[in-house]
Amino acid sequence: MTLDPKLLEILACPEDKGPLWYFADEECLYNPRLLRRYPVREGIPVLLMDEAESVGKAEHDRLMEKAQRDHIRPTFEVAEGGALTTPPSSRRPSPSGGQSSGMES
Repeated sequence: MTLDPKLLEILACPEDKGPLWYFADEECLYNPRLLRRYPVREGIPVLLMDEAESVGKAEHDRLMEKAQRDHIRPTFEVAEGGALTTPPSSRRPSPSGGQSSGMES
């Protein structure tokens, strides 16, 4: 079961409030800054620090290589000046036919 793309746009790490990488096939959300993996159980992200699993360097490297290979992007990006944006890969056409920019105003 994959997570709703709209939900992914707003998910952040509960500890550092930064973006997460979603690995649907492994049912987890990953924070590469803190080397923490959060489970997704029955389609529900479990973003509790007590439920997070710390990963080692080898697992971190594996996840980052997989993210690059599979074009997995962070749940959101922080633009210059601190504005939040969604990654270009998650932008969907707006009903008017133009590109939706996600959380940008």
